[in-house]
Amino acid sequence: MASTAPLPTQDYPQAERLDLVERLPESDPTHDVADPYRWLEDDAAEATQAWSRAQDELLAEHREQWGGREHLRSRVTELLGAGVVSAPAWRGDRQFVIRRTAGQEHALLLVVDGDGTERVLLDPMVIDPSGATTLDSWQPSKEGHLLAYQLSEGGREESVLRVLDVATGELVDGPIDRARYSPVAWLPGGEAFYYVRRIDTAHLPADEQQYHRRVWLHRVGTSADDDVLVFGEGLEKTNYYGVSVSMDGRWLSVTASAGTAPTNDLWLADLHAGSVEAPELVVVQSSDVDAQTSLSVGRDGRGYVFTDRDAPRGRIAVVDPSAPAYENWVDLVGQDDEAVLEGFAVLDGDALDTALCVVAWTRHAVGELTVHELATGVRVGEVPLPGVGSVGGLSEHPEGGHEVWIGYTDSVTPSSVLRFDARTGETSTWATAPGSVDVPTVSTQQLVYRSKDGTEVRLLVVSPTAEADRPRPTVLYGYGGFGLPLTPGYSAGILAWVEAGGVYAVAGLRGGGEEGEDWHRDGMLGHKQNVFDDFHAAAEFLIEQGWTTTEQLSISGGSNGGLLVGAAVTQRPELFAAVVCSAPLLDMVRYEKFGLGATWASEYGTAADPEQLGWLLGYSPYHRVVEGTHYPATLFTVFAGDTRVDPLHARKLAAAMQHATSVGPDEAPILVRAEANVGHGGRAISKSVELTADALAFAAHHTGLALG
Repeated sequence: MASTAPLPTQDYPQAERLDLVERLPESDPTHDVADPYRWLEDDAAEATQAWSRAQDELLAEHREQWGGREHLRSRVTELLGAGVVSAPAWRGDRQFVIRRTAGQEHALLLVVDGDGTERVLLDPMVIDPSGATTLDSWQPSKEGHLLAYQLSEGGREESVLRVLDVATGELVDGPIDRARYSPVAWLPGGEAFYYVRRIDTAHLPADEQQYHRRVWLHRVGTSADDDVLVFGEGLEKTNYYGVSVSMDGRWLSVTASAGTAPTNDLWLADLHAGSVEAPELVVVQSSDVDAQTSLSVGRDGRGYVFTDRDAPRGRIAVVDPSAPAYENWVDLVGQDDEAVLEGFAVLDGDALDTALCVVAWTRHAVGELTVHELATGVRVGEVPLPGVGSVGGLSEHPEGGHEVWIGYTDSVTPSSVLRFDARTGETSTWATAPGSVDVPTVSTQQLVYRSKDGTEVRLLVVSPTAEADRPRPTVLYGYGGFGLPLTPGYSAGILAWVEAGGVYAVAGLRGGGEEGEDWHRDGMLGHKQNVFDDFHAAAEFLIEQGWTTTEQLSISGGSNGGLLVGAAVTQRPELFAAVVCSAPLLDMVRYEKFGLGATWASEYGTAADPEQLGWLLGYSPYHRVVEGTHYPATLFTVFAGDTRVDPLHARKLAAAMQHATSVGPDEAPILVRAEANVGHGGRAISKSVELTADALAFAAHHTGLALG
């Protein structure tokens, strides 16, 4: 049962309710939309700051009653002591590796030279001892003598690009700002690269400064002001661009997608037939094609097409890059009717009698690897994996070879790296997580339940033992958006919760990528309610099967998953005892006006369209709060540096829910945990530990999980 410890009895912080009702959309007004807490959108206003300070005080009072928080903090720290290690990125006999050991706040970027000498190239803590600076991305030159890397301060993901000399560690170029989310495509020799940068914000209104990206050519050692504009002028302001250059430097590939739309345009240019400053881009796929496609040219001169066109679970085709039109594509590895294609690596070294292709899949969210003849695509084997887990980070020698390195993890296995040798067909462990930890014994099961409309959905359940005493306090987690799958992996928070006697369940909801692009489409735009129905059904299944009870069930989600649990708490408040809602989208009428919201209209819809506004109002958590409702205990966690999802969403829903209920012995609290100097994504380990400890301790307190 939930804790019976007395709760604070003070009133919630005062929050003025505006009599603000708008007739929307402006173009064709059809909906009356109330927005009583519009003033909480302005984080610089004194009224907002005063309200936030009062929320901090309320949280601190409640946190004192969360018994076992220090135990969780300590145990999560211990389990994170396993550290992380990545598959190597090879350039000749030099390898680049990410590694974090116990006690390090951030992972380091290391280089290992051909003689085995290992050196630290980048340590975010040396750059900024406060821990607020993160390494966002990095890309070695084709020869491995230079490294382009991107750092951001305060978790804001406003990446600044620089270039260093790998041999000496000296800075040779940069800083170049406005390079957020930029790929880097080196030309041979390392004298220049293509990248993506936003145009000068001085020429833009404030609400468009996150957009207007372009593809540029930059020559190392010159001012970014002199960069050559290559592509993007006159196209959609919300476009994201991808760029890549083949290993021989001949072929340039450019992709464009409108925001996060699951479709893209694709162009290919022969750089040997024109100048690198003005490549002659040939259309491979245009915007009228409803598919995602990429094309890379291999060492054998063939174009390898990775696409979901006519194959929602993905396929690989080959094409002559000099004639890359769709009608010339020939399937190499066709669609699997149950598995989703995730990636591939080409093995065509001189030591092999037959060139091969290693293909990564997820089958109902579980990773697997198959081996195919490169010439024909015929399947000739598989790469065995150590458990039911996830694979990623496939890495081969870009100059050609017979080996592939594979990142691997599962519920009880910290990050590790496997090595597959195509000469022998053997798989071995290349690297394990650098730390030694005592991982608890848990049971992991994948179950199947039916959603409201009868659709089968899979649920990964991690519990203390296969025949655990039931019911138990349980956390149900989900995401369900943007085609992103939830796959098994090592989580210190999950293990600490299960070790303490709880159950942790992860639902593979529609909207995600667990079953391919059709699965995604069934949970986006006008079908978004399917995601929430899948989640409610998962909760009901856990209760019906005896895993937990309503009084013992907590739900958790972040970002799009924050929208998920926000919808759950406002649609089915009676179903849960506790809710942890992190960095959430919650006001779906105005979400496009803040952060990167305008790039997500293809996922959710736009409030400017009457029909789509109707969809959004149908589930927008902020607009579904009903006064007098007994809401479950709810903890909103938000981050001041979040430039993707503005904390205003949580402030507005928290105020609305606090108004709808009251603090007292008979009511569950509505709390806000606001954190400075961190953003939506990467952060220092100590920051992650504190957040995880608070979230789990809150859930434990309100579901009755006894902690040591």
